[in-house]
Amino acid sequence: MKKIIAILLCITPFSTLLAQELPKWADKARKAVFSIVTYTKDNQILNTGNGFYIDETGTAVSDYSLFKGAERAVIITADGKELPVKYMMGANDMYDVVKFKADFDKKAEALQPAPTAPAIGQTVYLLPYSTQKESKGQTGTVAKVDTIGTQTYYYTLAMQTTEKTVSCPIMNEAGQVVGMMQKNSGPESKESYAIGIRYLTDLNISALSANDMTLNSIGIKKGLPEDESQALVYLYMASSVYERDRYLELLNDFITTYPKNTEGYLRRATCYSTFGDESHNALAAQDLNTLLDVAEKKDDAHYNIAKFIYSYQMNSENKQPYADWTFERALDEISQALETAAEPIYYQLQGDIYFAMQKYAEAYTAYEAVNKSNLASAATFYAAAKAKELSEGADRKEVIALLDSAVARYAKPYGKDAAPYLYERARVKADNEDFRGAVNDYNEFYDAMLGQTSAEFYLIRSQAELKCRMYQQAINDINKAVELDPNDVTYWIEKGSVHLRVNQVDEAIKALTRAVEMDPENAPAYRMLGYSQIQNKEKEKGIANLQKAKDLGDEVADGLLEKYK
Repeated sequence: MKKIIAILLCITPFSTLLAQELPKWADKARKAVFSIVTYTKDNQILNTGNGFYIDETGTAVSDYSLFKGAERAVIITADGKELPVKYMMGANDMYDVVKFKADFDKKAEALQPAPTAPAIGQTVYLLPYSTQKESKGQTGTVAKVDTIGTQTYYYTLAMQTTEKTVSCPIMNEAGQVVGMMQKNSGPESKESYAIGIRYLTDLNISALSANDMTLNSIGIKKGLPEDESQALVYLYMASSVYERDRYLELLNDFITTYPKNTEGYLRRATCYSTFGDESHNALAAQDLNTLLDVAEKKDDAHYNIAKFIYSYQMNSENKQPYADWTFERALDEISQALETAAEPIYYQLQGDIYFAMQKYAEAYTAYEAVNKSNLASAATFYAAAKAKELSEGADRKEVIALLDSAVARYAKPYGKDAAPYLYERARVKADNEDFRGAVNDYNEFYDAMLGQTSAEFYLIRSQAELKCRMYQQAINDINKAVELDPNDVTYWIEKGSVHLRVNQVDEAIKALTRAVEMDPENAPAYRMLGYSQIQNKEKEKGIANLQKAKDLGDEVADGLLEKYK
C-alpha cells in the first residue's frame, strides 16, 4: 500500500511551473478528488488514474479506459485511505466516462454540480488529486461550448494539461464542478477538453443494460436501475446473459434493495433450484416461504409457488423430489389461489398440473374454465382437446369440435401459427375415419407451411389419401417422401405398399427390392416383396422371399406360404 501511495505522489498531476493558488473553497473541495487503482482477475494492477465524488452516498465518476477489463478497483482518498469500488452505475466508451459507487469516507467531500454551464471566456479551475494540504492547481478559460445532448455540454478549454490530469474535476469560481477533464490531443497542445458534469450525473443503468458491451467489458459488478420496474426488466434481461453465480449476486442485490418485491424471491428460488442439491433447494424453499409472507396478493403468491413446483417436477426426470415439491403440493397451492380469486390463468395452471398427473378429465374441466374466459386462445382449446382425447370414453367428435375452435382463432389464408392445429385436427379426423376431411386439413397445413414440410408429412398424407381412394395423390406423396429421405427404409416399404394397392406390381417390386437391400433383416419387406412377385407370376422367387420373412419371425408370411405353396 505504501508503494502505491509513493507512486501516486511521484506523479502529482500538474506541472510545478503551471501550479497556481486556487480559491479558498479548494481546501475543502480537494478532499472529493481521489486516485483509483484497478486490478485484473489475477489481482495485478491494471491501471491508475483519477476520479471524484459527486454526492455524499459514494457516487463517483472517472474515465472508462481506467476500468476497461478490471475485475476490481479501489480508490485512495486525499487522506490516504483505501476504499473499495462497490459497483458500476453507468459507462460510455464514446466519451470515455464511467459512474460508479464506492465507499464514502466520512471526512471526504462531494463536489456540487454546477446548475448552469460556464460561458465562453469564463475562468475555470482544474482541481488535481493531491495528498498535500496546499490547494494548488491550474486555471484556464472556456474557449468553446458544444451541446451533446439535452442540457449536456462538451468544453474546449484554453489550458495546457497532461495525461495525469485526466478525470480530474473542472470547477467554476463558485467552487462547483462543471465538468471532468479528458485526454487532450497531445502533450504540447494549448487546448484541453472536458465533458460536462450533467452528462456524467445522467449516466445510468437501464433495463437493457444487461446487454451493454461497454458495461460488460468491466468485470466489477453492476448496480441496478434506480426505478423498480426498470430493475425488474433488467433482472429478466440479465437472466439470459449472466452466468449463474453472477446472476445470483444480482438477485441478492435486488432483494436487498426491494425486499417487498416478490419477484426477487421467486427468481432467486428458481436460481437456487438449478444447483440441484439439497442445500440450495433448502434455500429455495426459504425464499418461497418469504415470498408468501411479503406478498400483498396471497393468491398470486400461491400461484407462483405452484408454478415453481410444477416446473421443478416437469424437469425432474422422475427423480425423487425434494421435500414436498410434488404435483400434489403444486395442486394444493393452485387450489388455495383459486379459493381467493378464480383467475383464468390459475385454472390454466391447474389444468397443466392435472394433465401432468394424468388426470385428464379433471384437466379438461380446468381448461374448459379457461376457454370460457377472455384468456381463451387456440392453445387453450388445443389443451382441452388433448385432455378430452385422453379421457376415458372420449368422443372423438367432441375432440374435433375443440380443435375446430382452435383453428377458428385464425383467419384464412392460414399462416404458420395455425399449422399445428390443422395438423392435429387432420390426425384426429383420420383416427375417426374421416379420411377425406383429414386430407383437406393436411392440404391446409401444407399451404400454411408454404410447402416447407417433411418426408414424414408426405407419408402420413399418402396414407390418408389411400384410405379415401385418392390413389394418384397417394403415389405422388409417397414418391415425394422417398425423394426427401431416400435412406429411410420405411418410405420404400410404404411406396411398395401403395403401388401394390393400385396394382402397379412392377413398381411395387422395385421399391420393395430396394427396401430389402437397405435392410436385409426386415421381415415385412420380404413378405410384401414375396407377395408382389407371386402376383407378378414369379412364384419361385416369391415363395423364397415369403420363407425369408417367416424365418425372420413374420407370422403373416406363414399364412401366405400355406396359401401359395
